[in-house]
Amino acid sequence: MTLTVERHPYPDRMTGTTLAAPLRLSERVVADPPVLLAPMAGITNTAFRRLCREAMTEVLGANRAGGLFVSEMITSRALVERNVKTLRMIRFEPDEQPRSIQLYGVDPVTVGAAVRMIVTEDLADHVDLNFGCPVPKVTRKGGGSALPWRTGLFHEIVRAAVGNADGVPVTVKMRIGIDRDHHTYRDAALRAQDAGVAHVALHGRTAADFYGGTADWAPIAELVELLDIPVLGNGDIWEADDALRMIRETGCAGVVVGRGCLGRPWLFADLAAAFDGRPERAMPGLVAVARTMRRHAELLADWVGEERGVTDFRKHVAWYLKGFAVGSDLRVRLASASSLGKLDDLLAQLDVDQPFPAAMIGQPRGRTAGARTVALPAGWLADRESRSVPIGAELAHSGG
Repeated sequence: MTLTVERHPYPDRMTGTTLAAPLRLSERVVADPPVLLAPMAGITNTAFRRLCREAMTEVLGANRAGGLFVSEMITSRALVERNVKTLRMIRFEPDEQPRSIQLYGVDPVTVGAAVRMIVTEDLADHVDLNFGCPVPKVTRKGGGSALPWRTGLFHEIVRAAVGNADGVPVTVKMRIGIDRDHHTYRDAALRAQDAGVAHVALHGRTAADFYGGTADWAPIAELVELLDIPVLGNGDIWEADDALRMIRETGCAGVVVGRGCLGRPWLFADLAAAFDGRPERAMPGLVAVARTMRRHAELLADWVGEERGVTDFRKHVAWYLKGFAVGSDLRVRLASASSLGKLDDLLAQLDVDQPFPAAMIGQPRGRTAGARTVALPAGWLADRESRSVPIGAELAHSGG
């Protein structure tokens, strides 16, 4: 399936030319502007997706499609086995349209069954396949960013997904390769296109890079020239202007935003303004950040109950407060809150008269560790065309 990306007046204020177009994967799945929230384990649940979506809608208005806000990664095996946690993770709000799920799997049969279940039970409007996760527990089983090295198995998985999708768009997210000596993105992208995916998203790092250093955008530009389907870029989009720069430099059809929005769901308001050629950017002071923190915790409590929701919120505290003058003792107590009432008491102790910390603009957020040896199954690099599924590779846990 080859999709034509229609032209659209996203003005480039620097060049005076058209910057990009809406990303149309199907009649139901449109990203306008062409921005995707990257799936992030433990982060992109229904609560966080709502915050990001609302921020973009506030700028665009209710009549624009907005971006695509993808769920946490779920495992294909857990889905077909109807794992309770997995089914909760793919719960979408009634107004959350289109619905996007990221699926992990290493067995073509299981992945195909999972996609068929998604389609027949109308669980989502878009399926993204994870071939980019660099976490050792995934790569040592041959999954995530390790899998595209096995081009035969990779092709079988993507074909199984598309073959069971019945018109629901299937996309692929991947990395440059395992390490600098084992690049996979060219072969994998061509095979994904051949299998019928709607777009390919490339993170400009290898698995060995993990999340360190600077993302290499050159391979994104190379795929733009190589493929007939849209290519999306991912990596080091810390500010909205980074997204515009990526599109200018690579020609990619859209961007995938991950760590840059941690503790900053309003980044999607900035992205909406940037793609419309508007210069305003959200720079909330601590009073507004505290309100967002409270709403985030409340949305999590609505989703999984107050105790679990507030506990889950703890990981976000440091990201929200990054750059603000908040004492270590108060930070620790905020990151230990166990109820909305306790969180309210602690938020009331913040010196909320602080402006947005301008020094944090453009700074990395979240994981920054890099330069590691990639854990792989024994003999993984020996046979690229192998279609064999590694023993124990199809993870049984829910995902995330």
